[in-house]
Amino acid sequence: MAQSRRRFTPEYKDEAVKLVLDSGRPVSAVAKDLGINEGTLGTWVAAWRRAHENSEDEPLTMSERARLRELEKENRELRMEREFLSKAGRLLRATPSVTDKYELISVKKDCYPVRNMCRWLAVSASGFYDWTRRPSPTSSRRRATLETRVRALFAASRQTYGARRIAAALRASGTPASVRLVRRVMRQAGLRACQPRAYRRTTIPGQAPAPTDRVRRDFTATRPGTKLVGDITYIRTNEGWLYLATVIDCYSRKVVGWSMADHMRTELIIDAFTMAATRTRIQEGATFHSDRGSQYLSDAYQRVLRHHQVHPSAGATGVCWDNSLAESFFGTLKNELVHRENYPTRRTARTAITEYIEVFYNRQRLHSTLGYQTPEHVENLYHTATTNIADAA
Repeated sequence: MAQSRRRFTPEYKDEAVKLVLDSGRPVSAVAKDLGINEGTLGTWVAAWRRAHENSEDEPLTMSERARLRELEKENRELRMEREFLSKAGRLLRATPSVTDKYELISVKKDCYPVRNMCRWLAVSASGFYDWTRRPSPTSSRRRATLETRVRALFAASRQTYGARRIAAALRASGTPASVRLVRRVMRQAGLRACQPRAYRRTTIPGQAPAPTDRVRRDFTATRPGTKLVGDITYIRTNEGWLYLATVIDCYSRKVVGWSMADHMRTELIIDAFTMAATRTRIQEGATFHSDRGSQYLSDAYQRVLRHHQVHPSAGATGVCWDNSLAESFFGTLKNELVHRENYPTRRTARTAITEYIEVFYNRQRLHSTLGYQTPEHVENLYHTATTNIADAA
């Protein structure tokens, strides 16, 4: 059975456009990361620019345009240099040798110009090319190659992968390595994955009636769109709190719906569920599970669930294990992103969180519960299998 046409909420479109505008990356690259059509994203960007163009601005002269292009080029190079040096600072040792620098340049040569990296790391380009042609003992070369790949995977995971996930990623790429060996390489290279913080209870018992617990801590499902979980968390910014509501599909562990705002009123979770309903086929009679927060028990939200023929479910008050899948995602998000950043504005936080969810978590991050596969891959495998069965019938 063919998949229905994908639909997108206005909030999703706005955040996708912001990823293009704020990052300065091509539309094609951002569209590939988000898993959407390049033409679709290009249309959104063009519409946004038309809506925000200022007709009162005076046109730039030729010299001003030339100077603007120079400044934009300088800005791109400075941004690239800052990004590279930030990664280099995390990957290189406290006192890196010239060989360490050459190895890093070799790993990143597909991402940055070699001569620029040599200048940023204060090594000669000719020396680097001589190093790449220099033979080395087989065992040392294998170990150096393994360490290089481990460093690259660790950096690509945003310093979130431990030895088990890196070993799984190496196996998937055709480089078998035991968890023990990877752990030893990581220890010698000074690579340590970020650690989660302790859980803190935020739901307080109340008198509001709640649905029964239909999930009972079983966060598995036989197909997408049959069992969903949701929750709300908060992110600190210099402008104040930013609240995030999510909807997660238990089958693929994919975040199928989310919404962010400067408040945590009921419309926040309604917007998140609406996004989920537009992006995935929610089966009739599906279950949506949450805690007993007042937003989830509200009449307005219950009407939304009834409209989609979804049964509500809620765990016990203040018991995090009853909604551990949603809690686990928030713990991962904060451990791997939020607690490592400082957000001057809510917009910067929204952009970073959108990119984390849509690009990294859903499409790149290996999930141990899924056998070290990504949520997007697991979901696609299901749809491919069902399509093949339908075609065979």
